[in-house]
Amino acid sequence: MVKRARTLASLAAELGVSRTTVSNAYNQPDQLSAELRERILRAAAERGYPGPDPMARSLRTRRAGSIGVLLTEHLSYAFEDAASVDFLAGMAEATSGTESSLTLIPAGPSEQDASALVGRAVVDGIVVYSVAEGDPHLAAARARGIPLVVCDQPKGLPLPFVGIDDREAIKPAARALLDAGHTRIGILAIRLERTRRDGHVDTRTLPTAALHVQRARVLGALEELAGVGDVPVVTRHINDHANCLSAAEELLTSHPELTAVLCTTDSMALGVLEYAAAHGIAVPEDLSVTGFDGIRTALLRGLTTVVQPNKEKGRAAGRLLLELIDAPPTGDVPREILGTTFHAGSTVSAPRARRTP
Repeated sequence: MVKRARTLASLAAELGVSRTTVSNAYNQPDQLSAELRERILRAAAERGYPGPDPMARSLRTRRAGSIGVLLTEHLSYAFEDAASVDFLAGMAEATSGTESSLTLIPAGPSEQDASALVGRAVVDGIVVYSVAEGDPHLAAARARGIPLVVCDQPKGLPLPFVGIDDREAIKPAARALLDAGHTRIGILAIRLERTRRDGHVDTRTLPTAALHVQRARVLGALEELAGVGDVPVVTRHINDHANCLSAAEELLTSHPELTAVLCTTDSMALGVLEYAAAHGIAVPEDLSVTGFDGIRTALLRGLTTVVQPNKEKGRAAGRLLLELIDAPPTGDVPREILGTTFHAGSTVSAPRARRTP
């Protein structure tokens, strides 16, 4: 019976090579000849040796070999929201070919036990994905003292940052509605505050809203629409199908005079399209609609929208974090602002009087 070596040291002793040589067979194969590596791996398989212990390696190197993505949504949302899926795909691409894996830290919308959750994550650095400035998960991540990159929000903190100029990015969508002749325009937005608030928004409170991304998009749109009079704004805390559909219903039933709806996410815009189809409202003949994100489903539906580089945003955040792990910055705090494009689509046309439901 073949003797079963269960440790790196015992396998090295049996083969008459150093422990470093056995380790290199797994971790740095380019350091060995093909023949020697094959002999080590074959002997390891025969003896039931599974390879170097990753926990022991992390203790030696002081590296976990993983970077974290802090999500303040339920984990299922990260795989249902198309913009989040694209972002995570970009993060995954950033780690491809490196010695780091990707760890999701699904904090969820609750702010309880933030320190414990973030503190348990075995990671070398964290990308914090779109949270409010005062969010305790962000505070817990900063308290760990490991490299950190903020993506999307909060803006303005002295932390490495990757994002877009949301306030300016949404203006082409608002301008498209104005150029088409619309003056009765409503806005649908997602979460503006840390605590749940659904319904009509008092626009006088917008400048103090806690979540910078949606605040900037709504303010940018209102800035562009300043000459059309009152613009109602309806918000939902969660950007899922049910909430997007109910937001569309609330806005369009309470304001039947609207001829256009500007949405701060494509999900919201798709909710408007669904509601309109179910209630005999023709788009764009009766109602013009714009979105924001440029997700695949929206583009396939011909939605007029602002396309942001969600995947590239993930790649940029991942690359920046890996750079900070290898070499902390010595100069200015790194910031990367990515560009956006306007997709004209087919959901905007000149207004005509809408039928009252």
